[in-house]
Amino acid sequence: MKPRTTDTTDTATFVLLHGAWHGAWCWKHVSARLRAAGHKVYTPTLTGLGERSHLLGPNITLETCALDLTNVFLWEDLRDVVLVGHSFGGIAASAAADRIPERIKHLVFLDSLIIQGGQSPFSVVPADVAQARRELARQSPGGLSIPVPPPEAFGVTDAADAQWLREKCTPHPVSTYESTLTLQHPIGNGLPTTYVAVRPEYAPLAAVRQWARTRQDWNYLEIDAGHDAMVTSPDTVADLLLHVAAPLQAHVE
Repeated sequence: MKPRTTDTTDTATFVLLHGAWHGAWCWKHVSARLRAAGHKVYTPTLTGLGERSHLLGPNITLETCALDLTNVFLWEDLRDVVLVGHSFGGIAASAAADRIPERIKHLVFLDSLIIQGGQSPFSVVPADVAQARRELARQSPGGLSIPVPPPEAFGVTDAADAQWLREKCTPHPVSTYESTLTLQHPIGNGLPTTYVAVRPEYAPLAAVRQWARTRQDWNYLEIDAGHDAMVTSPDTVADLLLHVAAPLQAHVE
């Protein structure tokens, strides 16, 4: 058998969207592995976070997040994409699937928060979590943001990785947790969809995971990793995404 080669038909396109308090930076190790395998990778950052933290303001909503993501597809002319939404990023991924399904080949929710149309993130997380985050936001400068939790809250315990999070995570705009999501179709919009949950369970997502597990039209997988799986277990995440993309590619043998 000849060694596998990569050509234009053998290249997948990944769009990886981070969760709350994070930015494009958190995909660094996963992106490197996917690119080394010959694939295209885009890692947008949501308004008010990461390298766009200077844009933090009171008017950032879930609609802002949806546009942050869908505009990458439109301006980069992306099609046949494996779209990955981690944690809070799953909400914008749902919006993209609702609005531009023709550009998405497979939707991956990586330990994601999922809300229905008309819901807000605070309406689906446990009430005590929502109350605590609202109180923290009220104490923040201008009442604009939820302070960054410690790395352990994301399942990150390695000393070097934990320090990386302390240096890079930024406060998250609380307005995005209060605003509601607009959808015209059911979650996933009929696209091939995989929900990936981590073990041990990330408590705020327990109800979401249970709902995803019951979806007969989705793939449901569990991996041993922290909630920030792209940080704690980049090889596992990259391998999983390559597996998802494999049916989409034409291999040259």
